[in-house]
Order: sequence, then C-alpha cells, then structure tokens
Amino acid sequence: MSRYARHVALEQVGAPGQERIGESTALIIGLGGLGCATASYLTCAGVGRLLLCDFDTVDETNLGRQTLYGPQDIGQLKAVRAASRLAVMNPDVRLTEIPDRLSGNALIEAVGLADVVLDCCDNFATRFQVNDAAVANRRMLVSGAAIRLEGQLAVFGPDYAKSPCYRCLYQEADESLDSCAGNGVLGPVPGVVGTMMAVEALKIVAGIAVPTGILNIYDDLSTEWCKVKIRRRRNCPACRAD
Repeated sequence: MSRYARHVALEQVGAPGQERIGESTALIIGLGGLGCATASYLTCAGVGRLLLCDFDTVDETNLGRQTLYGPQDIGQLKAVRAASRLAVMNPDVRLTEIPDRLSGNALIEAVGLADVVLDCCDNFATRFQVNDAAVANRRMLVSGAAIRLEGQLAVFGPDYAKSPCYRCLYQEADESLDSCAGNGVLGPVPGVVGTMMAVEALKIVAGIAVPTGILNIYDDLSTEWCKVKIRRRRNCPACRAD
C-alpha cells in the first residue's frame, strides 16, 4: 500500500476506499486530450481495470495536448499506444484496449462492465450514444468537454428516474462546440478538465458522495469555475421524465 499512502492518509478514502479503487473498473471513451489526462491519473491512482476505447490513430496535430503520445506514435492506434504507456506507469492496473468505434449492443455491453464511465470523446453523436448506454445500465457517467479556452464537466446517474442525464442538458448537437479542429483549443485546457474527471471518477469508486446533475463550466481566461443546475427534461428520449 506504500504506493497509495497519500490516499490511505485521507480521511475520506483510507484503506477501505483505496481497496474499492483497486477493485473497480472504469471505461474511458476517447483517448484525446481529455482521455490522456483522465487515464493517466486513474492509472497512477491504482484503479483495478481500465477499458480504453478509441478507434482513432495518433496524428501530429494531437501532440500539443495528448500527453500519452510522442512523434514515434504517429499513425498508430491511440488505444494501443495509450495502453503501452499506462502499463509502464502502473503495472498492477489491468488494461484492456478497445480500438473500435463502439455502438449499439457492443457499447451497452462495454458500459455494463464498468463501475464508472468517462465520456472523453469529441462529438455529440458519440456523447448521446454513451449517455443512452449509461442510462440503460444505470451507470455513473462523468462527462467532460474542452474547446478554445473553455471547459465543461458534469456527473450523471445512477438513478436516472430522479436525476437528469446528458440529453437533458443538450437536446441536439451544438455544432459550435463539436470540434477542436475548427475552433481551436489551448493545449492544457483538456488536461484541466480531464484531471477533474479523474477526481470525480475516483470519488465515485471510493464511495465518496458526488453531486450529480450539475454543469461545471471552466473559463480559462478568468481562471474561474461556475455551476449550473441541470433540470430533467420532460420529453427526454433517454431518461424520459414524465
């Protein structure tokens, strides 16, 4: 336990909480800037098993913010290269590579294997599908986004009969937020949000209470966070509030 001594020293975690972290499974969807930061900290924290899902390959434009990759990785699968780097960080963590674009039953099955799901992807179509799979499996969903000099973070679930889901927040795709390629992003901003996503995930699996249904908005220009309460949407196609 010496590796995790600082966790064990925390009143809110202790040895029981660290044991729960070591027995947990986290699914990370998207291994870009958000996913690299999230996966790194969950690995260092000793999460028992990480499912690493990304169908994409490393591009030179990724290297300014996606910290698990270097020039030698260009053209290779992100899931494979990320797993290789993470295995060096902590050999005790079981790493499962999923170099595919999951959808339908395959996505629902993968979400069902996890104790917590981290949505680190970069498009609304995938975010909606991940949300629907989390609702179907009653899994906690940690959702993050980063673009330009801005970030967003929210936690949803697991009781979607009483609390909102991601589709309650966004009824349809907001194309202005859909891509860093056209809008740009300051390199460390995804790292800030991805690190916070790892914090929320560790709190969840350690058994620390996590507020859900709150959108946390990060403004890098002012270095401030603000909170917005998310209301359930009556006609939500995922959680279907009456």
